[in-house]
Amino acid sequence: MLHITDAMVDELIDAAAAQQVLREAFACFGQGEAAMQTRERTEAGGVKLSTMGAVIPGLRVAGAKVYTTIKGKFDFVILLFSTEDGRPLATLEANAITRLRTAASTVVAASYLARPDSRRLMLYGAGVQGQAHARQLARAYSLERITVSDPWASDALLQELERDCGVEVRRSADPAPIEHSDIVVTATRSREALFDGSRLAPGTFVAAIGSSLPDTRELDDTALARAALIAVEWLPQSFREAGDLVLADTTLGIDGRTVELGALITGAHPGRQDASDITLYKAVGVGLEDVALAGLAYQRLQGAKGI
Repeated sequence: MLHITDAMVDELIDAAAAQQVLREAFACFGQGEAAMQTRERTEAGGVKLSTMGAVIPGLRVAGAKVYTTIKGKFDFVILLFSTEDGRPLATLEANAITRLRTAASTVVAASYLARPDSRRLMLYGAGVQGQAHARQLARAYSLERITVSDPWASDALLQELERDCGVEVRRSADPAPIEHSDIVVTATRSREALFDGSRLAPGTFVAAIGSSLPDTRELDDTALARAALIAVEWLPQSFREAGDLVLADTTLGIDGRTVELGALITGAHPGRQDASDITLYKAVGVGLEDVALAGLAYQRLQGAKGI
């Protein structure tokens, strides 16, 4: 059985490959050819242990991701199995996979929900996930500007992002210029809505990826009410964990406007219908994403070894 480190994952998988394998995995799930386990959390003494997993026969892998949360910091591992003979294939450090798969899933969702001519990105939170989103979205769209709202982001970090993304990166004014943004990404640990949803311009795509806790939210009811379509990874887990949805006013009728990412990929739902539509993607992170990327890393490592 192999052990695959974060450094090896970074060498084996780029953003484009991650996006492609996630598209394939969600297509399998949307067609009923894959299955997921919801996240289970166990906590004692300030230490939280979480587990989640998936079975993806189309990619020939099954597995589980296990991680600890201590004082707000995470450490992830994945155990990967073959669906052909059941044998364990590899253990993986999964910090790199977690960083990569979250942004890659957003880019996949954006391909169905964002306007192709999107040019301006508003980024709330410039931590690990915020940076990964800026880099991947800058490669997926012909961005002209990235505006960052994060009081802890250093000038050096913004300069590094500007170099990596090949586009102007500026610090936001107060209030942040959401009205002039085509894509808004919220990647924070905020427990309350970050902005007034009435400020979203028609045609905006919003990706809320910062939290998977039912008592926190980054979007307010106004943003949800204005959304023509809300996409999620998996309805049962999203309506259990996503505070943006759990805490929403029940009169908004968001159930009828919420679809799974797999339905967009398979064509069961058409996605964005009009250039003026406001569309949302609420991610909580699901085991399907982790197992799919772990399987890709394993397969590429086998190929590199000539096995």
